[in-house]
Amino acid sequence: MSDQIKFIVDNLNKEPFRKNYNLITFDSLEPMQLLQVLNDVLAEIDPKQVVDIREEMPEQTAKRMLSLLGILKYKPPGNAADMSTFRQGLVIGSKPVIYPVLHWLLQRTNELKKRAYLARFLIKLEVPSEFLQDETVADTNKQYEDLMEAFKTLHKECEQLKISGFSTAEIRRDISAMEEEKDQLIKRVERLKKRVETVQNHQRMLKIARQLRVEKEREEFLAQQKQEQKNQLFHAVQRLQRIQNQLKSMRHAAADATPESLMKRLEEEIKFNSYMVTEKFPKELENKKKELHFLQKVVSEPAMGHSDLLELESKINEINTQINQLIEKKMMRNEPIEGKLSLYRQQASIISRKKEAKAEELQEAKEKLANLEREVSVKTSQTREYDGTEVLKGDEIR
Repeated sequence: MSDQIKFIVDNLNKEPFRKNYNLITFDSLEPMQLLQVLNDVLAEIDPKQVVDIREEMPEQTAKRMLSLLGILKYKPPGNAADMSTFRQGLVIGSKPVIYPVLHWLLQRTNELKKRAYLARFLIKLEVPSEFLQDETVADTNKQYEDLMEAFKTLHKECEQLKISGFSTAEIRRDISAMEEEKDQLIKRVERLKKRVETVQNHQRMLKIARQLRVEKEREEFLAQQKQEQKNQLFHAVQRLQRIQNQLKSMRHAAADATPESLMKRLEEEIKFNSYMVTEKFPKELENKKKELHFLQKVVSEPAMGHSDLLELESKINEINTQINQLIEKKMMRNEPIEGKLSLYRQQASIISRKKEAKAEELQEAKEKLANLEREVSVKTSQTREYDGTEVLKGDEIR
């Protein structure tokens, strides 16, 4: 409590209150004087609270202060039964009630000023539904809600501008610097005009210079268009090469293949896709979900200190000891049926891992084949650009 009173006195002696209290004088204040100090602090947060409480009824003072404290989201200590005690203490100016409120307000004065300012515009007035049946009232309420949303947007933009680091002084300096630069450019243009006027046929030369600038800009635009069209042509040629290669491979496959080989190939592809969809992908998805759940759990927990880590390490050591004891008990039993089952489980897990490894190798081989086909198409298109002929493949050479 003494630290709390010392904090209150130190802040009341600073700007903007300047009360000149010490611990003894502050603690000896009368209930009415203590309520006036609380009201002065509230008035600093919300200027509408500037009131001399001697001219106000105690119940009205308590109601006004409770309303503002509710807007500022002050939560009195205790439960609902203590709420009546808090109201009564606020009415009579009880020190155990006033001191915590002052301590809480003085800790976050700037934040509460902003909250009180926003509350004036963002606390929505609830209009009874029977009044909203009137078109005029409904339109006015709609305008009120639109203005509230516009205020939220403008306030966010204002806060972002404040955070961005731009100040009015810097903007004014930039504006003045640009105005000076503009004046210098105007003076320079005037000097150049006077120098040009002495030249013969200067109007005709200026006209030709304008035309030259326009033609240069047009030349740059056309060069840019030409480059874009070259890029489009290059991509179109590459796509054509890929499609032609696919068509050739499909024709070769159709020429050399029999219905039985096609069916066998389709069955193998169906088996591979079924395995990927029914076994591999669900396992990976389940592992990712477990990892995500674990990470969310870690993020939701509070930050851990050195003592917490030591406690976790001791728990891990205890659990590892218990696991080792259970393994030793299991080995001492030496049940033959369980040993056979463990052998079968081990073989099944080995086969499953081999199957997953082969599936990954097959997937990598397919990706590598696709990359090689793309490289072949690019090389073929480059060869055509050089000599206009197409490189023959092994089957075509034979």
